Amino acid sequence: MNPHDVVEVISNRANPGIDPHLHVWGWEIPGYLFLGGVVAGLLVLLAALELTRKRRPTSGAAQWMPLVAIVLLSLGMGLLFLDLANKEHVYRFYTTFQPTSPMSWGSWILLLVYPALVLLFLSGLDEQRRDALVAWKPVARLRLARLLRWAMAFGDRHRRGVVWLSLLAGVGLGAYTGLLLGTMAARPTWNSGVMGPLFLTSGISTGAAVMLLTRLDPDETAALVRWDIMAIAVELVLLTMLLLGLSSGGTNAQAAASGFLGGAYTASFWSLVVMAGLVVPLILNVLEVKRHTRMTLFAPALVLIGGLALRAIFVAAGQAHVVGVLH
Repeated sequence: MNPHDVVEVISNRANPGIDPHLHVWGWEIPGYLFLGGVVAGLLVLLAALELTRKRRPTSGAAQWMPLVAIVLLSLGMGLLFLDLANKEHVYRFYTTFQPTSPMSWGSWILLLVYPALVLLFLSGLDEQRRDALVAWKPVARLRLARLLRWAMAFGDRHRRGVVWLSLLAGVGLGAYTGLLLGTMAARPTWNSGVMGPLFLTSGISTGAAVMLLTRLDPDETAALVRWDIMAIAVELVLLTMLLLGLSSGGTNAQAAASGFLGGAYTASFWSLVVMAGLVVPLILNVLEVKRHTRMTLFAPALVLIGGLALRAIFVAAGQAHVVGVLH
């Protein structure tokens, strides 16, 4: 086709804006999915650390991590809000619950995550940090000291329930970020039962990476490195299953797989996601366990880059291949 030719497109769809330009999700959605996955991983890991060690977080970094998760989740929600076309209707998500809609599930899960994180944070602080928080000038100015003390006492009384709530909320949030894509039958790249477990596992790995970038106690670091090894190994298996499923599927699925196997996303997927984000950190983590020594911050930084790249590439690739439209 001559580049100067004029192409007229006539569409009878309800939303003609998606044809022939199928990329309707911009950078906000991969960013939201990434931050949501990190928060899910932090919830799961903080709960797992407490349940396995049978004591509350001891390092300052672990005690403040739920607050970090609240900030990250709020940033992610901000990105999602930016992507909404009709922002004034955002409240409608909370006027109903649709059990067959991943977006409806996600809206209510996100609403549950905030109180879980607040209680996990307030009841996880030691006495010195509690006193410092209550004495903080903005808290005194807003007269929130009494409310904070009540929330801390409530969290103390129901600490085990708070931890289990955090674990379940983390699993739900992490799986939702993948199911949001996986239930779209018109997008063969996404339409797989693997997407939920894949994004949950990736979220656990990126959550571990965020924690490993901070100053933790030695036993906390050792546990997180071991769990990160397992998460990366599972993630590699799930990616393999996803690619095999696409490659052995129908015409549309094979067209979607070709994007990662010689197509437009091959270089970025195999270099950023597989090698930099999974294989290299896996090797570094195994060496750290074998040699009983703390490695550099290189591995967790790579995991975060790979986790963001995974979501950016899959969101773009899924929009590039749609059922009935072959490139």
